[in-house]
Amino acid sequence: MSDATIEVYETEGRRFPPLPEFAEASLANDRSLYDEADADLETFWARQARELLTWDQDFGQVLDWQLPFAKWFIGGKLNVSYNCLDRHVEAGRGDKVAYHWEGEPGDTRTITYADLLDEVSRFANVLKGMGLEQGDRIAIYMPMIPELAIAMLACTRIGVAHSVIFGGFSPDAIVDRCDDASARMIITADAGFRRGAPSALKVNVDAALDAGAATVENVIVVNRCDTPVEMTDGRDHWWHEVVAAASPDCPPAPLDSEHLLYLLYTSGTTAKPKGIMHTTGGYLTQVAFTHKYVFDLKPETDVYWCAADIGWVTGHSYIVYGPLVNGCTSVMYEGTPDTPRESDRVGDDRSQWSKDRLWDIIERYGVTQLYTAPTAIRTFMKWGTAEVQRHDLSTLRVLGTVGEPINPEAWMWYHEHIGAGQTPIVDTWWQTETGGHMITPMPGVTTTKPGSACHTIPGVTAELVDDDGKVVTNGGGYLTISQPWPSMLRGIWGDPQRFQETYWSRFPGRYFAGDGARLDDDGYLWLLGRVDDVMNVSGHRISTAEIESGLVDHPAVAEAAVVGASDDTTGQAIVGYVILRGGNDASAELGEEIRQHVATKLGPIARPRSVFIVPDLPKTRSGKIMRRLLRDVAEGRGLGDTTTLADESVVEAIRAGAAAGDEN
Repeated sequence: MSDATIEVYETEGRRFPPLPEFAEASLANDRSLYDEADADLETFWARQARELLTWDQDFGQVLDWQLPFAKWFIGGKLNVSYNCLDRHVEAGRGDKVAYHWEGEPGDTRTITYADLLDEVSRFANVLKGMGLEQGDRIAIYMPMIPELAIAMLACTRIGVAHSVIFGGFSPDAIVDRCDDASARMIITADAGFRRGAPSALKVNVDAALDAGAATVENVIVVNRCDTPVEMTDGRDHWWHEVVAAASPDCPPAPLDSEHLLYLLYTSGTTAKPKGIMHTTGGYLTQVAFTHKYVFDLKPETDVYWCAADIGWVTGHSYIVYGPLVNGCTSVMYEGTPDTPRESDRVGDDRSQWSKDRLWDIIERYGVTQLYTAPTAIRTFMKWGTAEVQRHDLSTLRVLGTVGEPINPEAWMWYHEHIGAGQTPIVDTWWQTETGGHMITPMPGVTTTKPGSACHTIPGVTAELVDDDGKVVTNGGGYLTISQPWPSMLRGIWGDPQRFQETYWSRFPGRYFAGDGARLDDDGYLWLLGRVDDVMNVSGHRISTAEIESGLVDHPAVAEAAVVGASDDTTGQAIVGYVILRGGNDASAELGEEIRQHVATKLGPIARPRSVFIVPDLPKTRSGKIMRRLLRDVAEGRGLGDTTTLADESVVEAIRAGAAAGDEN
């Protein structure tokens, strides 16, 4: 893959053995599950399915693999809602807290499993009362409030598939997804609180329905922020009114293991988003397994927090379905980590507001597992440790990372400042398409390396291949999955040919979604990001992830993004954008020092042509860096679509700096 040497990883060779306090971890500090899975993959997953889930009807066949189409646990019937709720209540755990929910202004709700079952049953009856039946699809476009999880679980109770649309998306995105899925209903809210103010949602639904989404018959609206909205007679209904009139008695429907559970749309190489299909039994088995073992779960005492948004697959698997099926207590938070409670806000200048909301929540609820994104961790690094030190984080037992590859420096900061130098970190790799974790350390079992996702989980087989599809046992390659796994996507909604071409055609017989990785001498996997994020500089293929790791290796740099810009001499030139850690001042001298640092770490070919020191990076509301916009700035083009940006002013500030020659 890349000709550049990844010295930044090799110099971070510090290893972290299993810690003594985790000797009694769920995996019993041995490799028995790995050995079992290696001996017989199907028997291994069949045991997990039967031990972790309750089935209305047992399955007769474990796997039907007609490449690229898989069916798992054939003939089995179960209900997701029953597995997440009823069985815990029936076992006498109805009073156990399912969610500690905290709204951004500071309002809170404590929701038990019995409470959740009541609300889910009522809303399932609302859906049935409006004519929804097994196999129908609905769209959910909501803020991070309990009603979002309730709506999802109500769908599963009666066999309706949901399509959750991230609350930061535009009306056009709503139209695209509703049209593609033929959604019969949209569930939304008037608005959701974000960064200290209501962010409107219902108005976007109205705009979408004015422009398209002709299959939508009803809209149900949660009054979250008490903002004025227009309600269309006969179509729009207030959540609180329809739920109050509904019965709490709604028996869960036994559904086939391969019944469509949800669609989740993800971007592709064309303008049309891909509707990723996940079904019931296989998906629930793998998310239950991974949530239990990857986070070393002790459901009787743990308070788990996945600090993501349910609008993404992370929230589906590790805020809703995984924690609830395992009977766990979770934290759900509505807002951004730099927005204090309304009672704690001093003045109107946001820059002066405290940035300790995350640590405050951990301390108040006694969080034991924190699962967040490398982007967030690098932001915390930029903020410094003063506000971290104000809080007692000693309840934390496991730290997790999800999303893009984490660089070793951020890993170490997370371990030392949030984990007090002793808390295990599970650095997980997986995708919307995989449904659940695929590559990750296991607490109490895996000796970790900072920045490495380490190894596949039991029951998953990943291999690196070269351009010709030959297996790579050391060095860089394309990350492929060579055997089916239970939570794998079942296809792209309405487009099996696109499914085949997108994921199975590059390397026949292998799943490949576009990520590159590297195997070191010890057999550890280092994720390098998407291979389409590779620059060709004077004939050398260099991953943007490698350069970004070189930039953040400099002690003054908190976060970095790299793009390739057209260059008449080299074909592409490397352009870097960096945010400084607190206490460092931007200067031409520092910028040049950072450029040379990359050359020292990775070789002269990796030295950026330009390094821009910027106050922030353009990110979506989910925290993803929009490198496309940085590429537009680097090449002097007009900006494309910026509707999903959390703060559109960031790009303008970067562009103004570039125009002024503020580079090094």
